[in-house]
Amino acid sequence: MNEKRIIGFEIKSISNMIRRKLDDTFCAPEFGGLTGMQNAMMGYIMRQAEHRDVFQRDIEKEFGVRRSTVTVMLQNLEQKGYICRIPVSYDARLKKIILTEKAEKLQQRIRAEIDLFHEKLEENLTEDEKEQLLYLLDKIRQSLK
Repeated sequence: MNEKRIIGFEIKSISNMIRRKLDDTFCAPEFGGLTGMQNAMMGYIMRQAEHRDVFQRDIEKEFGVRRSTVTVMLQNLEQKGYICRIPVSYDARLKKIILTEKAEKLQQRIRAEIDLFHEKLEENLTEDEKEQLLYLLDKIRQSLK
């Protein structure tokens, strides 16, 4: 008897598999011993900082993660010397997040690994299948808003 597959559980399962794979790869000492999510956050900060200031709320929105979770992750990155939080002159409540030189060097090494990971993730999908999957995920995302 075939059990009915539930989309939410399937998405959660795939999400867990991706997180574990990234964690396994990037928790290694040569990658700073950070989680996949921490590395993804630093990559986001690096890309965005090229053209604008990045704040905690930007990370919360980009990754769909609660404020408390992002706070803990940023504190961890700051303690390890990967980020600094710098006050901005126009709003005393805000602190922009910048990567340290240590983090920038690490991110360059990680970028190649991430590119390989994405290739592996998509290797069995045609371009049409990728477009359809992204379309369907967008529909699911909209229903959750």
